Parts: sequence; structure tokens; C-alpha cells
Amino acid sequence: MPRRRIGFWYRLAAVICKPPLVVLIKRDWRGMENIPADGGFITAVNHNSHVDPLGYAHYQYNTGRVPRFLAKSGLFRKGFVGAAMRGTGQIPVYRESTDALSAFRAAIDAVERGECVAFYPEGTLTRDPDGWPMTGKTGAARVALQTKCPVVPVAQWGCNELLPPYAKKPHLLPRKTHQVLAGPPVDLSRFYDREMTAELLKEVTEVIMAAVTRQLEEIRGEQAPETPYDPRRERIEQRRRTQQAASQAAPSRTHGTQAEGQST
Repeated sequence: MPRRRIGFWYRLAAVICKPPLVVLIKRDWRGMENIPADGGFITAVNHNSHVDPLGYAHYQYNTGRVPRFLAKSGLFRKGFVGAAMRGTGQIPVYRESTDALSAFRAAIDAVERGECVAFYPEGTLTRDPDGWPMTGKTGAARVALQTKCPVVPVAQWGCNELLPPYAKKPHLLPRKTHQVLAGPPVDLSRFYDREMTAELLKEVTEVIMAAVTRQLEEIRGEQAPETPYDPRRERIEQRRRTQQAASQAAPSRTHGTQAEGQST
């Protein structure tokens, strides 16, 4: 299947965004040979800065295969940004609504038309204290199994040093280096003939995230934690600690009240 042309809006976005990116960050980009020359495919990318979608889009734009991102629906509604999002073919995500699944249908359609859809499987900026990829959500796995398209794991590092996660001010100096490494497509063929259950989607997601993490290990020259950071597990653990602290404090308060009554 042929590739989709880049188009006016993507070229306009490149004209606007590339000059400041070139000024602000150096580039160490590898693995472009693993980006398919033709046909639809998915990239699974780690997310550690509000700036990294621009840095990653710059990387893939230079391969000639522009990515279609899944983005919050509010960005599409008005103004120049909305026009650019629609014109570049980005895919709106309607969270907590009856249209929530439409993004996955649109992603499947885009892949079947021969386009690239870029997924941030973590769903948000990583909360891992050391910036490693967290556990992933199953959207990329669902589209991959439905279309049987190549899934290219991509890791990036450096935009998080320019603008750390959840920071409000960038660290402009010294000039940072944006490192990107795309690996070979993940082999998911052993999953294709199985029923698409929640357990299967979770297993495939773990395989994809492990591949992304391996690329980041190569970039950083370090080994990732054996168990990825899980925000859901952390929330449960935090509630458990809070409840435990409250239960330990309760006897102390009761004892203090009794002592005051006795002294009276």
C-alpha cells in the first residue's frame, strides 16, 4: 500500500516548528531504517516531556513517513491549532464519552489506508521517578492485532532535560540533545490467531512496552527496573498507606480523650 503524501498542513507545521527545535536541541537520531518505507504501521513511543511530541514528530517527518497522533479532542475545536490538527490528520480522542472508541476505529482506518499512527502507550507523561516507561494501556495492542501491521518501538530522551515532566519552565542551557532510537518491528505473529481478550491485550501491551524500554536502555546505557512503574498499583498502595496511618492514629486519639476524661 502506498504512503500518504505529507500534505500542505504538515509542511506548514514543519516550517513553523522546525527552526526553534533546531535552535533549542541537538539531535542524535538512529534507527530510521526501521521505519517502513510503505504501508500502514504503528509506532509505540515513550513519553517524558510535553515537548517530546514535537521532537519525535520532527524525527519521523525527516523519514518521509509523518505520524498521525492521537490527541485530546479539545485541541481540534477552534483557532489555528484546531485547523492544523485537522489538516495534518491527527486523531481526536474523546475521553469519558460514548465516542471514546472512535479514536481506535480512526486509528485502524488510518493504518489500513497506509498511514503511520503514533501511540504513546503510557497514556500520559511517565511518573516513574527516573523517567523509565510505565505500564502501558492497550490501545496500540488492539490496533496492532486488528490490522496485523508492523509495530515499531521508539525510545526518546533529551526533551525531558529541556522541559522535565510537569515542569513549567524549560532548562535552555546548556543546549540539550534529543536522542531517538527506533528498533525493528516487534514480532506479534504468535498472538494473531488468539481470541482478543483483556488478558491477551495486556500481554501484547507488555511485549510492546518491553521493546520500547529496551531501546531506551540502549540510549541511556542503563538497565531499567525489572518491574515497570504502575500508576494504578501506586494509587492502591498510597491508599493502603493512608488508611494504615489513619488506623494507627485513631487509638492514639482515643487514648488521649480517655486520659483527659480521667483527669477531669
